[in-house]
Amino acid sequence: MSDTKNQNQQSAINIEISEEVAEGVYANLAIISHSNAEFVVDFIRMMPNVPKAKVKSRIILTPQHAKRLLMALKDNVQKYEMQFGKIEDQEQQMPPMNFGTPTAQA
Repeated sequence: MSDTKNQNQQSAINIEISEEVAEGVYANLAIISHSNAEFVVDFIRMMPNVPKAKVKSRIILTPQHAKRLLMALKDNVQKYEMQFGKIEDQEQQMPPMNFGTPTAQA
């Protein structure tokens, strides 16, 4: 057995997922913010004709992981489009959003 194969076997990660997490959470909007130390991605479900939307999941990433996620999403979108065709970007008018924070004043 080569050293490289042995190293790969030793560094393999066993990933488990609970049934609850495996069900997933539907979101049709993502809001991304960042600081110098992290990226915060809030996944939100908006319903038609309902003026209130809730954050269903929040993911906090390091800048390095955010960049890896960006590249992985880009790669997966390209593969998806090769298999199923171009994803059309439908411009949708977004309603004004209120996050319960004070309005900025200059």
